[in-house]
Amino acid sequence: MNPTDHPDTVDHDIAAELCTRVAEADAAGTRLRIAGGGTKAFYGRPVAGTPLDVTAHRGVTHYDPVELVVSVRAGTPLAELERTLAAAGQHLPFEPPHFGTAATVGGMVATGLSGPRRPWSGAVRDFVLGTRLITHRGRELRFGGEVMKNVAGYDLSRLMAGAQGTLGVITEVSMKVLPLPAAAYSLSLALPLEHAMAKLAKWGRQPVPLTAAAWSDGILHLRLEGGSRSVAASRARLGGEDLDPAFWHDLREHRLPFFESTDPRPLWRLSLPHHTPPLALEGDWFLDWGGAQRWLRSDVAAPRIRDAASRAGGHATCCTPGAAEPFHPLAPAIAKYHRQLKAQLDPHGIFNPGRLYPDL
Repeated sequence: MNPTDHPDTVDHDIAAELCTRVAEADAAGTRLRIAGGGTKAFYGRPVAGTPLDVTAHRGVTHYDPVELVVSVRAGTPLAELERTLAAAGQHLPFEPPHFGTAATVGGMVATGLSGPRRPWSGAVRDFVLGTRLITHRGRELRFGGEVMKNVAGYDLSRLMAGAQGTLGVITEVSMKVLPLPAAAYSLSLALPLEHAMAKLAKWGRQPVPLTAAAWSDGILHLRLEGGSRSVAASRARLGGEDLDPAFWHDLREHRLPFFESTDPRPLWRLSLPHHTPPLALEGDWFLDWGGAQRWLRSDVAAPRIRDAASRAGGHATCCTPGAAEPFHPLAPAIAKYHRQLKAQLDPHGIFNPGRLYPDL
């Protein structure tokens, strides 16, 4: 399929210009703030540096619906890519959030954020096949895909997912895509949290075609997707009330009342084993990913929240804009590997310095 056949496609390659700017910055020791659509700027620490705008570097460079593979430049609007895929009856299974119309493919990979389907389909990094990356020397290299997968023991393509641009400038990404489900149905069940968790554990051992499960205020919200017969049989078995499928889009984009910015309490995202019992932390809770991702609105002190998450085998991220230390502190051994990786790929510290942690 020729990507330019789609009416929304814009093709613009500025890789050479970006390479020149990166090489000049590295030679001068100039710090760079990699800039895309800015819709996820709240996610991480602020970066002081010269802006390197990649939004003009855009376009779907290759799309093969039969092979379920697409390659796209980093500045391409995420909505544009999704429209191209939908026209062929396909999608990005991990449901990446946009948080605004300016969201780009590069920002999707850099933040590594996934939507409600993540536990059943996989995360962003699971669908990354390869990347083109501008190194600190200003060279554009290709990793993964059909060329080379590992360099010095690192799967560099997948390391870019969630790295927040601290390891290099993503110029292009190749991803696996999947067909849209044949049938879908959403429902709600009135259940207290403990009963909801028990039900999800039971259904997880059975052939129930779940692709989303969220709980809040005594209501368990479910989405069934798959073959028509499977969805119809599970719908009849589970019962419950009809749920507007737009609920999942609003959850993905944080447009539900729980996420309203008018609430002055910090918003926390806890990543935990899905079977973790309710944590003894005061505040309002919203559970996604079948209990593996838990949102908390609370005035409880950060150390106490992070300690509770650590004790449960997970971690906690503060998603309120302007948080001094949004990400969970790294264990010493893990921090050591992060510093070594940063030193290998960005020895002069020019790429988004401090975005993740002060010394990275």
